[in-house]
Formats: sequence, structure tokens, C-alpha cells
Amino acid sequence: MFKGSNVALITPFKNNLLDEEAYIKLIHFHIENGTSGLVPAGTTGESPTLSHDEHQKVIDLCIKESNGKIPVIAGTGSNSTEEAISLTSHAEKAGANGALIVTPYYNKPTQEGLYQHYKAINDKCGIPIIIYNIPGRSVIDMNVDTMARLFELKNIVGVKDATGDLDRVDQQLSKMGKEFVQLTGNDDNALEFNKRGGVGAISVTANIAPKLCSDFQKFSKSENDIGEAEKLDKILQPIHHSMFVESNPSPVKYAAKLLNLCEDDVRLPLVKVTEQTKEIVKKSLQSAKLI
Repeated sequence: MFKGSNVALITPFKNNLLDEEAYIKLIHFHIENGTSGLVPAGTTGESPTLSHDEHQKVIDLCIKESNGKIPVIAGTGSNSTEEAISLTSHAEKAGANGALIVTPYYNKPTQEGLYQHYKAINDKCGIPIIIYNIPGRSVIDMNVDTMARLFELKNIVGVKDATGDLDRVDQQLSKMGKEFVQLTGNDDNALEFNKRGGVGAISVTANIAPKLCSDFQKFSKSENDIGEAEKLDKILQPIHHSMFVESNPSPVKYAAKLLNLCEDDVRLPLVKVTEQTKEIVKKSLQSAKLI
């Protein structure tokens, strides 16, 4: 169920409020362009600055509008275990197909603390859980042995790996086998990630290039089409780079504005991108013939 091009959905704002009309438009844009799965209320969705009501609303709307056409993996992580349980329980009741749960940021738990955090969520909830391992934002890094322990639990099914370390794909495959779902959180390494045994991505770039990302993922998992995947990867690399010139999701929201998908409003402490970054984003979209 969890493979291919899954989009880390942006949350559109207008006058600092959730822009429901633009959000619904985005969801249907992805369904029409071959996106494999929707991931609302993650980092790219600015979850740290969503109120609890907003967080639940973007998940509810995503589930309602997608209407079972593609899977919804709800972002329900928190550095508070009780809050993560609450958000995951809500997503489960709303009908999400899975939950993406980030390693607890700021608290800096030990490996045992990480295990107990995810076990507590696993024990209180009944939907598949994907571990989101992103040391660059969370400071802590879940090691492969801890992940293997968690995979023994009933609801832990895989990882969104944003370590940037491609050797992890081999290590996790060796330790947990092919049944453990490995999705990259780094668009720029998606080709090599899949070659080593990954099955897809949770992508920022997919917000504004869903068909390119979907086709790339499809080709990258077919030995006969790997040449096509490599061609698409070359087209996508400038976009991947431009999406992270400044803090995500400011660049991708500007790109979405250029494509008339939504406004480029972000919430403080994030700010809109500089003029210099705008030019980099524009050029990357032009090079891929998206504008």
C-alpha cells in the first residue's frame, strides 16, 4: 500500500488561516496526476504551527476528499507521547490508512526512550505506523537495532528515512527484510534509494511536479525502465535542489504559487523566500517545462 510517490502535502494559508478551497484543489490535483499517497500535517504541512483543531481538520479533509482513491498517511507525531497517541487515534477514527510519526524532537530520548515512545503509540492505536527518522530536525537518530525491535510490534510497518545515509537502506533491508517499507524523505537520493531496495518516497517536490515524480517512481522500480527513471531524475534534480535553498516549505509554496495552486503564505517563524531564491525556483520549474 505504501510505495511510489507520496506527497508531503503543503497546508495552504490565506490571511494566516487554512485555505480550505486551495487545499481541496491540491488534493484533487494529486489524484489526477498519479500521486500514490497523500501525507497531510507533516513538516512540509507546517504541523508545528497548526493548532490541534487545524491539524485534525487537514487530516479529516484529506481523507474525505481523497475518498479512498489513494492512501492517506497522516502526520501524527509529537515530542509528547500522549499527544502523539491522541493525534494518531484521531487519524485512525477519521479513516487514515496509516500514520507518519516523527522521532521526538527537542527531548533527545535515548534509544530505549524511542522504543518506548513508539511502543506506547503502537499499543493504543490500530493503524500502520511509519517511523519518520530525520536527525537533521529531531537531533536524535533512531538506529537500525531499535527499528528492528519496533518492527516486531503489530503496527510498525516501515520508515521514512531522511538521514541522507544510503547505507541505511542496505542495513535496514538486511535486518528487517523486504516486508519493512522503506521510503526516502530525501528527494535528491530517490533513485539510488530505490535501487538499493527502497519502494518510494515521501516527497516535497511532488507538491508541484506530481506526474514527473509519479512516473519517476514507477520507472525506477522496473529494470526495463531504469533508463527512463534516470532521465527523469536529471530533470527533477534542479527542482529538488531549489526546494531546499531556504527552509522547507517556503520554496515549495512559492513554486505552488507560480503554478496557481495556492498562495505562498507561511506561518512565523517561517517567512516567504527572498528574491534570489525566487529566481532559483523559477529557473528550476522552467527547466522542467512546468512553467
